[in-house]
Amino acid sequence: MVAFTINGRPADVAKPPATSLLWVIREHLNLTGTKFGCGAGLCGACTVHVDGKALFSCQTQLGEVAGKAITTIEGLSPNGQHALQKAWVAEQVPQCGYCQSGQIMKAAELLAANKAPSREAIVRHMDGHLCRCGTYLRIVRAIERAAKEA
Repeated sequence: MVAFTINGRPADVAKPPATSLLWVIREHLNLTGTKFGCGAGLCGACTVHVDGKALFSCQTQLGEVAGKAITTIEGLSPNGQHALQKAWVAEQVPQCGYCQSGQIMKAAELLAANKAPSREAIVRHMDGHLCRCGTYLRIVRAIERAAKEA
């Protein structure tokens, strides 16, 4: 049994410690906002926070999160009113939407550490998170907007 906190609630999961955190979140805890993209840590669609640090859940093993606090997109804001979520809508970022939860979680890590990041800092921080639809300019604008409005 591996015990941790997810979105502020205690969780105990009886799965092998080498089980991918992504599959624990999606299949065992039924939190489907965290997406399976590549499964190889190359796209960022599966990004969650573990003790405040953005990590690819597809590359994180269940045993690594014992006793830690996990936040998924569902836990970022229970009503979708986080500054980033509102900015995403205002800037019309999503097209297919598949990568968006991972993008938002990565951006939330940045804004938690830097309330007023430069455009260069945003681009550098978001490197490694892929958007098949190519809405990178909208993503940057949304992060800039959220930083101003938060």
